[in-house]
Amino acid sequence: MNQTTETINRIAESAHAVFEAETKARDDALAKARALTRSSANAIRAIHRGDADGAHRHLSEGRAVFSALTEDLKEFPALYYAGYTQDAIKEFCEASLTTAFIEKRALPTPESLGVPVATYLRGLAETPGELRRRCMDILRMGYSDEAERLLSEMDDIYSILITMDYPDAVTNGLRRQTDLLRGIVERTRADLTLSLREEKLKTLLIEAIDKLSE
Repeated sequence: MNQTTETINRIAESAHAVFEAETKARDDALAKARALTRSSANAIRAIHRGDADGAHRHLSEGRAVFSALTEDLKEFPALYYAGYTQDAIKEFCEASLTTAFIEKRALPTPESLGVPVATYLRGLAETPGELRRRCMDILRMGYSDEAERLLSEMDDIYSILITMDYPDAVTNGLRRQTDLLRGIVERTRADLTLSLREEKLKTLLIEAIDKLSE
């Protein structure tokens, strides 16, 4: 075996070791990303059902998975910033924010969650969809100040995100999400306006009936 062949063989062995390690890290990351997405979805489902303890339990599970994922990928930044990883982290951000909004708690920050700011904002951009769902659940029972509060929160989110006028390469598609968010806010505003009018009409009818009964 000549020197060139030996060199190529050493390079090949080294490449095999690198690729084996990266492939294992990728497979593990995919599994953890799925687990993180599942925990986040379960947290959102629980908070909508009024199960705060369940929501926080699922968030704790998600936080543990996220911590493990982050630790595992320290040596593989390309995998950490891959689409499937960041999408799972985005779902975790959305679940954490949705729970905080509904419970009227201080919002977690990108720093407290330990997530990239662009991914955090993408999660924030999806939160109004869950807040609208909450509003619709409330309005089925009649108009409520709580629904107004949630609409105000949605307005604040949109007002903040509309200022993030940066390239998609920087924000990872935040502009498209913000454009969709405007429609969600406007539909919710229309629903609340209609509910308020119905509530006022109902009150007037009750007052008129009471006067006729006197």
